[in-house]
Amino acid sequence: MAPRKPRTLHPEEQVLWEKVADQTVRLGPVHVAAPDIRAQLKKDPKPVKNAPILHFQVGAKPAVRHVPQKIDKPSVAMDFKAYKKMKSGKLTPEARIDLHGLTLAQAHPRLIGFIQDSAHRGRRLVLVITGKGRSGPDDGPIPTRPGVLRHQVPHWLHSMPLKPLILQTNEASRKHGGQGALYVYLRRTKG
Repeated sequence: MAPRKPRTLHPEEQVLWEKVADQTVRLGPVHVAAPDIRAQLKKDPKPVKNAPILHFQVGAKPAVRHVPQKIDKPSVAMDFKAYKKMKSGKLTPEARIDLHGLTLAQAHPRLIGFIQDSAHRGRRLVLVITGKGRSGPDDGPIPTRPGVLRHQVPHWLHSMPLKPLILQTNEASRKHGGQGALYVYLRRTKG
């Protein structure tokens, strides 16, 4: 099906439209219609400059600098030495909470209470155990991801009301639970 041509106004309609347009007040900035580009191209064709083709031999190395592979590393907000110790499991968590086996509705308020209480008590490193998740029967119309808590808890930690209390989060080392747990490094409380 061919596209329809835009309908043109009859002379009486054009007069009526101008009367209506004169009585209106503009709400926004006046837009000037762009000149017809096709007409400009026909009048003033500019020559296209092609970039010179560089000589290339098979086996030659390109003149492009190497870009490092890991660009998207998360930034480290805490002391780097303490971060390395925490990441390798050499720092011992001062408290821990085990959330696996809980629903999202049960786990969220417990996590908020635990982090706020830990910050109030002056703790610096706590361990949040989410579990790795297990794949159960997927009999619903919407697929569910295994390990719902494992994927949801980092979002909770990086949103309000917990975000101002937390300096750094990282996956726990194997000795503290690995992929099924998170280190949460809290900010110092002023007081």
